[in-house]
Amino acid sequence: MDIQQFQRLPVMGILRGVRKDILSSLTETVIRAGLKTVEITMNTPSAGDLIRSMTDISGGRLAVGAGTVLSVDSLEAACDAGATFIVCPTMIEDVVACCVSRRIPVFPGALTPQEIYRAWQAGATMVKVFPAKFFGPAYFKEIRGPFSDIKLLACGGVTPDNIQTYFKNGAAAVAFGGSIFRQEWLTESGLSSIEQEIRRLVQAGSLPSEGQKAKADE
Repeated sequence: MDIQQFQRLPVMGILRGVRKDILSSLTETVIRAGLKTVEITMNTPSAGDLIRSMTDISGGRLAVGAGTVLSVDSLEAACDAGATFIVCPTMIEDVVACCVSRRIPVFPGALTPQEIYRAWQAGATMVKVFPAKFFGPAYFKEIRGPFSDIKLLACGGVTPDNIQTYFKNGAAAVAFGGSIFRQEWLTESGLSSIEQEIRRLVQAGSLPSEGQKAKADE
């Protein structure tokens, strides 16, 4: 994973329960919609094969990582499959330590100030605040008060209507999953709906370029 590229479009898709027969069409769909970063959760059947296949299909057009990594064994399986970043639902010390030592971008989950601080001190690339939807964007502003240097990823409840509010309140990135990757849409006939919704989220979440920022500040 190229962190600088991710920061230019800080939107991550979470795929859980996807089937291999839809993977090729789905990969092209998310690329066409403008998404650059996707994780496949390790509790998806044949997750390693799916990560390997999506990486091959995308041909460098997507950063493909592994989510729901709960152990070092799961981490090893993800890395063997070619995952370029790791996401955990909570702070798992040996997984994070292993990622840090290998310089693999890692996004451990946390919620409380203590958990967030602990994950950041352990070497998190960003701390995944989950589930964000129960606290909302205002929570990020409060957390960023004492922890202004900590990079936070909002996961859960992010929509095209509130994504910029999350960014304005201090989120460095956002993630989405089942709200767009719905099981009923993970079919050939449902891909157009997935593409439309990803496109809306990506367009709403695109950060202004430095030139646009400068122009806006004039």
